[in-house]
Amino acid sequence: MGSLATAEGQRPHAVCMPYPAQGHVTPMLKLAKLLHARGFQITFVNTEFNHRRLLHSRGPDALDRVPGFRFDAIPDGLPPSDADATQDIPALCYSTMTTCLPHLLALLARVDADAGSPPVTCLVVDAVMSFGFDAAREIGVPVAALWTASACGFMGYRNYRNLIDWGLVPFKSAADLQDNVGGGHLATVVTGARGMCDGVQLRDFPNFIRTTDRADFMFNFLMRESERLSLPDGVIVNTFEDLEGATLDAMRAILPTVYPVGPLLLRERLEIPASSPLAGLGSNLWKEEEGLLKWLAGRAPRSVVYVNYGSITVMTNSQLLEFAWGLANSGYPFVWNIRPDLVKGDSAVLPPEFASAVEGRALLTTWCPQEAAIQHEAVGVFLTHSGWNSTLESLCAGVPMLSWPFFAEQQTNCRYKRTEWGVGMEIGGEVRRDEVTVVLKEAMDGEKGREMRRRAEEWKEKAVKVTLPGGPAETNLERVIHEVLLSQKKG
Repeated sequence: MGSLATAEGQRPHAVCMPYPAQGHVTPMLKLAKLLHARGFQITFVNTEFNHRRLLHSRGPDALDRVPGFRFDAIPDGLPPSDADATQDIPALCYSTMTTCLPHLLALLARVDADAGSPPVTCLVVDAVMSFGFDAAREIGVPVAALWTASACGFMGYRNYRNLIDWGLVPFKSAADLQDNVGGGHLATVVTGARGMCDGVQLRDFPNFIRTTDRADFMFNFLMRESERLSLPDGVIVNTFEDLEGATLDAMRAILPTVYPVGPLLLRERLEIPASSPLAGLGSNLWKEEEGLLKWLAGRAPRSVVYVNYGSITVMTNSQLLEFAWGLANSGYPFVWNIRPDLVKGDSAVLPPEFASAVEGRALLTTWCPQEAAIQHEAVGVFLTHSGWNSTLESLCAGVPMLSWPFFAEQQTNCRYKRTEWGVGMEIGGEVRRDEVTVVLKEAMDGEKGREMRRRAEEWKEKAVKVTLPGGPAETNLERVIHEVLLSQKKG
């Protein structure tokens, strides 16, 4: 490591740019750190909004600790905001798609003109920031796309056009949008969906299909970005063959070379020791609260429910209360991350009687070091929104999951966890406290829960195996470096 050089004898310089949301920044930063450990100069490009948030959460000096690894930023095109919250996703998608290309080209020109660093030799851009492919083509360097979600999620998006052709989307009426368990339009079984599991239903596809409007922006944006994934020189996916082999084969049939390099979190743990300055480069956009691991240390093995709905999920105050009382009535100790912006349009407020009911067995935080929490032996089950980072963190820790999917491909991940990987159960969309309690008890102490834990432990072993030195994850990372990132395009 550290001996790579371009044909001109210079250190290769990768510009890495994630989509500006927590679940995308995290895996891109892990990949960037692995590239830096192999000898790349890195320029990591956030939006100005998220760059400010990262400085606030990590501290003003936290981003300048590693020589050859610099952070930079471009405008996102949205009105200025000081909010410590995830931005409106449709507005952000539209703005990045329509305004960011010239800002990125200007940044690339500025970085190239900097005599203190080698010229840009390649780009690694988020797969839903496809204007980055255009930028790479314009300056004549290779580009790899990082698909930060699941492979099954990608194929869900890639089937959107088929769903239109088959007359299944857009939905005919508002009544079709209702997710009635066991019935309704969303229960329609879709046959012939390329790369999807048998028996997949409309409710299992990424949820932007849930519209009566053919012109719905998010539906069309994800269809466009998934189809533009044929443009980069290679596609990096944070997954592994044992978990999603058949789906990866479906991707390979329609995309440039696909490189499964995951789980990135395990490669990072292996390659970047805690003593390395790289380890200090964190991605959390919220400030992490302390004390969690100390609190878990006093709990029996597999006795704690860990609850986190990710960086984007929002719920009503009524849903918050149903989850709260479901957790309280289960009798289990629990850790619950409640972001300040978790309740839509309001502050998350729990009544005093809830605090009394869970006194001594609950820890409520706003944000915490989740990877470390899920790895802790005290955690018995993870109540999650089913985002891909959370899913991989749980699989790599051998922890079964309860899913309450919110949007995007979280519904697809939830389906695969339940029926294909055997590690999850689902909580209904409307949330009822009695259901939450019953499902928690089954997951923690029931026969279904024991089977889920057995399967989760198996997936943990497989994930560890593929990320060992010389294994598929490392091999595929080396391949994408030499076949894509170090390839010569200029001239």
